[in-house]
Amino acid sequence: MVDVQVETVINRPRAVVADYAGNPENAPEWYANIKRVRWVTEPPLSRGSRIAFSAEFLGRELDYTYEFVEFVPGEVLVMRTSQGPFPMQTTYRWEDHGAGTRMTLRNTGKPSGFSKLAALVMAPMMKRAMTKDLRRLKAVLEAPEA
Repeated sequence: MVDVQVETVINRPRAVVADYAGNPENAPEWYANIKRVRWVTEPPLSRGSRIAFSAEFLGRELDYTYEFVEFVPGEVLVMRTSQGPFPMQTTYRWEDHGAGTRMTLRNTGKPSGFSKLAALVMAPMMKRAMTKDLRRLKAVLEAPEA
């Protein structure tokens, strides 16, 4: 089992952080590996929504579809994919932290086959990538407005 969690404090109100980070269409702006997003079901986002992502990881293009299994606006968003050799679940949590917001990003998955061996190497790589993604999200949301 791979279980990687990172968090950061963003100096913006929780509603602003959750609205931006929880909108799948913004993912390519703050996730380094995500290149494209396409709605499979009609917006708006709700439990049961499905979104197709195209990402680049370890030099390969990956296409996968997440289903949103829990969504409480401003509090938690949980999405899951069962495709491929490495099914994943991604969880966002938002909490008030002083005048800002603590955002937690967690990825869990249970690899099968060859991916079981790769999981030992993947967890540290995922942690680095997730930390960079949250750093980018923080920079985007804390940037002075033009």
